[in-house]
Amino acid sequence: MKITVALFLLSMVVTNASFAQSEDEKKKVEEPITRLFLGMNKGDSSLVHSAFAKQVTMATIGKDKSGNPIINYESGISDFLKAVGTPHTESWNEPIWGLKISIDNNFAQAWADYAFYRGKKFSHCGVDAFHLVKEVDGTWKIFHLSDTRQKESCKVPEEVRNRFK
Repeated sequence: MKITVALFLLSMVVTNASFAQSEDEKKKVEEPITRLFLGMNKGDSSLVHSAFAKQVTMATIGKDKSGNPIINYESGISDFLKAVGTPHTESWNEPIWGLKISIDNNFAQAWADYAFYRGKKFSHCGVDAFHLVKEVDGTWKIFHLSDTRQKESCKVPEEVRNRFK
């Protein structure tokens, strides 16, 4: 009986330590995502750039004029960085919610709903999907970012909408 209780308690300690470690790692995965959106908001292309790995691909999943699905690929982030860093009168705000992170060794995937606002004006919504790699120094970097974009049927939470009234 004592051995059973001891084994049970030991398994609880190991399980809790594993859970805490994975939650800590998830927070580390979230850091470059947060940095990306902060940089966009500030118009700081250097801050945005720091969230990404050396080689990056991007894609937007949308519809053509006939309503057929299309994928627009970008083989890098230079145009995106230029757009972020070019002065604009309104801040770019992209709040996310429902963030889900999965990690396997040095690879992570993150998925979140988002809404994009120019200043206080709603532009579009969709889903952001990130692929991240854990680099030699232990930091996580985004190496692929895909998103969807739509202007209608957006289910933006009330607390997000209220921030931009």
